[in-house]
Amino acid sequence: MDEQFQLFDTTLRDGAQREGISFSVEDKLAISRLLDEYGVGFIEGGWPGAMPKDTEFFARAASELKLRNATLVAFGATRKAGVAVADDAQVAALLASQAPVITLVAKSDIRHVHEALRTNGEENIAMVTDTVEHLIAAGRRVFVDCEHFFDGYKHDADYAVSVVRAALDAGAEAAVMCDTNGGMLPSGITRIVSDVRSRVQGRLGIHCQDDTGCAVANTIAAVEAGATHAQCTANGYGERTGNADLFVVVANLELKLGLKVLPADHLRESLRISHAIAEIANIAPDTHQPYVGVSSFAHKAGLHASALKVNYDLYNHEDASVVGNDMRVLVTEMAGRASVELKGKELGYDLSGDPALLGRVVDRVKDLESQGWTFEAADASFELLIVDEREHGRTRPFTVESWRTIVEQRLDGSVVSEATVKLVVGDQRMVAVGEGNGPVNALDNALRSALTGLYPELAELHLVDYKVRILEGVQGTGAVTRTLVGSTDGIRRWDTVGVHENVIAASWMALEDAVAYGLLAAVRE
Repeated sequence: MDEQFQLFDTTLRDGAQREGISFSVEDKLAISRLLDEYGVGFIEGGWPGAMPKDTEFFARAASELKLRNATLVAFGATRKAGVAVADDAQVAALLASQAPVITLVAKSDIRHVHEALRTNGEENIAMVTDTVEHLIAAGRRVFVDCEHFFDGYKHDADYAVSVVRAALDAGAEAAVMCDTNGGMLPSGITRIVSDVRSRVQGRLGIHCQDDTGCAVANTIAAVEAGATHAQCTANGYGERTGNADLFVVVANLELKLGLKVLPADHLRESLRISHAIAEIANIAPDTHQPYVGVSSFAHKAGLHASALKVNYDLYNHEDASVVGNDMRVLVTEMAGRASVELKGKELGYDLSGDPALLGRVVDRVKDLESQGWTFEAADASFELLIVDEREHGRTRPFTVESWRTIVEQRLDGSVVSEATVKLVVGDQRMVAVGEGNGPVNALDNALRSALTGLYPELAELHLVDYKVRILEGVQGTGAVTRTLVGSTDGIRRWDTVGVHENVIAASWMALEDAVAYGLLAAVRE
């Protein structure tokens, strides 16, 4: 780990400004523990004194957080214009938080000094100097966030740089150049940071918003130009379009620039920590997020799969495992023999030694895909397809004789769904009825009811996701429905697919596969 580089996370403060996020104190404590596990150097917990929730967080953190890698940081502002620093209540609240490190936000755009603070440039410099010196005298480490730095530099470079210099001269550990409006591009970051680096002594930091989609690139550009302190948020959470994504920045710094900013072997925790924080934030993980998205090492084209058979590195910029991810091969209408072979291997089936079986699977995939099926999000259905072709359809634990559903609206306005399924299991013919809040739920209940006596493990099987998509004009026909069903037995999660002109029939296909796969998985164990 490079002790000269400071990795600073502000998920709990700046990241919490994202629309739709509202962290409780318990959430903030849980995320702090995760970030500490990941190995960040600093965790900015919020603004004590200004936000009651943040005041409570710091009070509880003092006794409840046992951080091993990170140091807790409180955020606040410099003293007010015309107020002695010792008399500023907000500065006193920062000290009362007991946080060992304090980040101060300071104006570095002279227009903001005049129009927002309604003071002059000299007083603004004094506000920075007084507050930094006061906090250091009280035994705190201090960083200064130079707000609107890049916009201010473009308007009056000398004044913007003078704020950076004042912060460092007063004893701040780092002066952080903030692209507060997020309007910068990497070339501009490189030019400005390089100039500042040549004009001041001390540690420079970078804080980028993502309004141009360049927050990560801008952060990397700043580091290459001399910044040794980077502020990020988990998964890029933040106001408007967000901030520089912690996990992407860290991976780029470690893997592309060779900077060891985390403790040894902690980079492989990236996916786990990213998804755990997303769960707390109640935001679905971005499947296409670089490095930690489940699709970031997924390959769809047959050409890619052919090359991957020869050399993993030919179509992967890094080994997925270094960030805790996995390479996946998607089986779609683009699939060739190599794609199917690699996907089979991923699922535990070696198809390379049976060219005839491989050919049958490829042909069946292409035929089904042409009808609207997709297996890229339904690994369980694809695995059943392999097994069916290998065993010539003799592996299914039950045979469906028929099924039907009835939807009845009663006089009181209530709607009741009922389903009947008829199955053959070995030499037994079974008939079961199920009720549900809709025809699909009723079919699910009837199917499991019919089989649970013979297969008690099905009592633990539950449908956890159900998606419907209408596919128009498949092969010149009318609308076709594709359903995806997610199931779990409390330990595993698997997904199955069904396609039919009738939405209930499509749903039944996916349900039948879901139960068959659950039984197949149980037998394998």
